[in-house]
Amino acid sequence: MALALRTLASRRPPNPSLLCLLVRPHHGPRHGSPLILKALPLLRHASSSAASQIKTSPPNPTANTTAPDANGASASPPASDLSFTPSPKPSLDWNSFFLLRVRRRRIQVAFSLLGFGVCGFGGAFVLSTGVAEPLVAQVPLDPFFTLGLLGAACAAMGWLVGPSVGAQVFYLFNWPFKSQMIRKESEFFARIKRNRVDPTNSSAGNPVPDFYGERIQSVTGYRQWLKDQRAFDRKKTANFV
Repeated sequence: MALALRTLASRRPPNPSLLCLLVRPHHGPRHGSPLILKALPLLRHASSSAASQIKTSPPNPTANTTAPDANGASASPPASDLSFTPSPKPSLDWNSFFLLRVRRRRIQVAFSLLGFGVCGFGGAFVLSTGVAEPLVAQVPLDPFFTLGLLGAACAAMGWLVGPSVGAQVFYLFNWPFKSQMIRKESEFFARIKRNRVDPTNSSAGNPVPDFYGERIQSVTGYRQWLKDQRAFDRKKTANFV
């Protein structure tokens, strides 16, 4: 009964009539017991209504997000507010594109030289062990000449593989610009193809000026290339007339 009284006092305001019945003085068990028995149904009804009210009351959604913690700091915001936004990639203009293109070309040439030396000396070392003796015996040439051709073939293979390896090494250190360089290079070659002259009318006195645009290393160089194409057309027309 004491537990029911504490629950009633903590969940809802007390009923004056019920308190009057409970605190009415009595002098003996004969007068006090009927009063307590009369108050029991009221206590049961009050406790059941308080319990049903606690079950049906919805929780406060802002209680956990706005209440401060033990140190006095406010609670952390929801995870949706902390969504990660990737930083934008740096833009690549035409001048930077030409600078990176020149740097990539130098790296490719360096790896071509490296591949030429490594594959050439490696092939010569392998051939000196006598591995290619059956092949050399079948070729109707001098053995030293045949071995020299095989060594030159190994060196040429290293020279051809070098640019591919150099390009991969370049993109490994400049990966933020890889997609932009590929896109700008496609656009650059489309411009070269659209603006270059017809090579069928070239001659020894009027050669085609940089047909593939390989010597263009800047925006100024591209403008000069356009001027050379127009000069070729004017010279071709003058020779025709």
